Amino acid sequence: MQDIVLGSHRIGDAHPPFIIAEMSGNHGQSLEKALAIVDAAAAAGCQALKIQTSTPAMLTLDSREPDFIVRGANDDWEGQSLYELYTTNHTPFEWHAPIFARAAELGMVGFSSPFSVEAIDFLETLGCPAYKIASFENNWPDLIRRAARTGKPVIISTGMASLAELERMVQIMREEGNDQVVLLKCTSTYPALPLNTNLRTIPHLRAMLGCHVGLSDHTMGTGVGVAATVLGATVLEKHLTIRRADGGPDSSFSMEPAEMKRLVDECRQAQQALGQVTYGPTTAEQKSLGFRRSIYVTQDIAAGERLTAENIRVIRPGHGLAPHHLEEVLGRPVRQALRRGTALTWDAL
Repeated sequence: MQDIVLGSHRIGDAHPPFIIAEMSGNHGQSLEKALAIVDAAAAAGCQALKIQTSTPAMLTLDSREPDFIVRGANDDWEGQSLYELYTTNHTPFEWHAPIFARAAELGMVGFSSPFSVEAIDFLETLGCPAYKIASFENNWPDLIRRAARTGKPVIISTGMASLAELERMVQIMREEGNDQVVLLKCTSTYPALPLNTNLRTIPHLRAMLGCHVGLSDHTMGTGVGVAATVLGATVLEKHLTIRRADGGPDSSFSMEPAEMKRLVDECRQAQQALGQVTYGPTTAEQKSLGFRRSIYVTQDIAAGERLTAENIRVIRPGHGLAPHHLEEVLGRPVRQALRRGTALTWDAL
């Protein structure tokens, strides 16, 4: 499977997971705080910083009819209308350019989740290098098609989608001549629990659809992200805030900077640890071979004397014959005198 190139970064099996810090509404309607989150993402070692491009009117109606009231999804959202929630959560369009510029200055890819075709049109004027389709939009073919037509990488969260729907998403991308697709296994609960994350879907989805697969993770902590890396996730997305105590619509399931740094470090270690199938001592283990057991002379032995369980033993260090040769050498005479502490070798017999 070919790598996907984003700026100076690569998404692929031979590379550490591409880690995206999702700002969402954690800026609290402050550009200064938004830029501080960009700085924190870079300091943590993230490769990308993602925002969201929408207005409340792009997403819903300004209505308090029962269908438009949030119930049971997240304590911080409870009782709000969708329009009120998205007003709190949205990132002003005039902030996009400075946020992307700060990300680029710090060596990160800055990009966005568009929530309408018009949002993609706007992002194209800023040279947005990639697009993320959120789980709640992944059943909207027109949005995926417009993103695909940019010719840029498109990352799609899979929350709530059936396999048939996922196949349709990938098919739309490929019909538009764009094979730069990454699917992110996602559980659309906020926060999510490890027990309903179902990470074994990652290698299955990759095999079924032949594309890169990662994780959009709403669980707390780093364990799920590390496990996803081991299962082949090439992209990880986590929400980032400066302090959960600051509050906000996404703060309760967002990482703080020190936690994000730990996630980046541990996922890179996990990817490095995968290595390749190998047996026998590695280059790094050569010096440790001396601490294995081998056959040694434990009493002085005269020339012609036979080897017995009293004058040889299997002990450390490992410079003599391997222990599995013990039965083979017992009872055999030695050709020269051997001192106690001598490693037994074939030329001594």
